[in-house]
Amino acid sequence: MVLTEELVEEINLLSLFNLETLQEGIKVHADAGPHVVAAARRLHDKGIISQADGGYLTDLGIEVAEHAQRMLTILTSR
Repeated sequence: MVLTEELVEEINLLSLFNLETLQEGIKVHADAGPHVVAAARRLHDKGIISQADGGYLTDLGIEVAEHAQRMLTILTSR
């Protein structure tokens, strides 16, 4: 599998979620840039976040974000 620019944008967006508290979501503003807005929409379409403009992680989203954030931690710590 090759990481596409779209997947990288989705991973970047998932890295913004604070997994310490599930009561904290994110808001993607319309002026955030078309790539970020599109990434949020794709994550919502996949059932990973609750709203097309951010919101909260779904149950699936929590699992995906945990994996993504662990991966980033491992890859950037070496």
